[in-house]
Amino acid sequence: MPKATETTLEIDLRALTHNFQYITSKLQKGTKLMAVVKASAYGSDSVVVAKKLEELGIDYFAVAYASEGVILRESGVQTPILVLHPQTINFDKIVQHCLEPSIYSPLMLDRFIAFAESENLENYPIHLKINTGMNRIGYSTNEVNFILEAVSKTKAVKIKSIFSHLAASEDIENRDFAEKQINDFKTASEYLMSKLDYSPLRHTLNTSGIFNFPNAQFNMVRSGIGLYGFGNCEKENKNLRPIATLKTIISQIHTIRKGESVGYNFGFIAEKEMKTATLPLGHADGINRAYGKGNGFVTIHGKKAPMIGNICMDMLMVDITNIACEEGDEVQVFGEKNATAEEFASRIHSISYEIITAISPRVKRIFTY
Repeated sequence: MPKATETTLEIDLRALTHNFQYITSKLQKGTKLMAVVKASAYGSDSVVVAKKLEELGIDYFAVAYASEGVILRESGVQTPILVLHPQTINFDKIVQHCLEPSIYSPLMLDRFIAFAESENLENYPIHLKINTGMNRIGYSTNEVNFILEAVSKTKAVKIKSIFSHLAASEDIENRDFAEKQINDFKTASEYLMSKLDYSPLRHTLNTSGIFNFPNAQFNMVRSGIGLYGFGNCEKENKNLRPIATLKTIISQIHTIRKGESVGYNFGFIAEKEMKTATLPLGHADGINRAYGKGNGFVTIHGKKAPMIGNICMDMLMVDITNIACEEGDEVQVFGEKNATAEEFASRIHSISYEIITAISPRVKRIFTY
């Protein structure tokens, strides 16, 4: 990559390929992989990422909302797409763009069947979400008979998959909870399948689940954060490569005298003469105000420069007193080298998911193929 001349989020599709290959190496023969590309592919670019994954042979995509699936379809993505949290108002868009809804409640099932019948659909693919302990959305395990009764009365829909979601698959200390979820899912899904004359796909493992519960792959698994370079533990992080690097430049350098303040509301008062650099990056770009007052840092020429004062909407200031640098020099916020997004996020007790999905659309995306 050339040196940054503005604030950019560099997306390395070679790293995406590496992560895809590593994750698929963990799968048993015949196990399908569903790539979660919601939230602009975790803050990168859903279309570019999805098309690269199609080249690599991905089996399925998952998005959170129908609008995200529409973007993929209108960009030419052909792979099946599961909509994890559809709303009834978007049923028409879902069908129009050949998206596949997660059906997570009796009300949702009734409404989608009614819609499908009104459109004279036949065997439209739906995915049944079973709640095994996450307690977010999903059928309870004792509602399985309701599903069977409703589906048996119509030809408008057909169950494409049955799935659930582990609440803490990365937490080995609470492994028993995940094992119970897996067993409850197995019991509920096997009962459902015993009453059907066909065999839907089954999936309950997310990225950490793939690594920690290899015997629960069923015939499909899902990966989101793993594809983007994070394994939720130090061991797996070493096997993956973060695909996103956030860079910016130094806009201006100031010499601050002892007793002078920097930024809004006297957020920093110099205790001695020092130098600061102002960067064209702020909380409107996804850098949380919590990083201010020394909680966050950037890297300039391999050296850490603490963020000082309060983070502004479009700018932030860093201490460069002991760093030889000039206006226009490149600055790294997070990436594969120096500090990953996970390390950066940990400075404010957050997680990689939050920081990478928070990067504003106004930050220019650049891709390495």
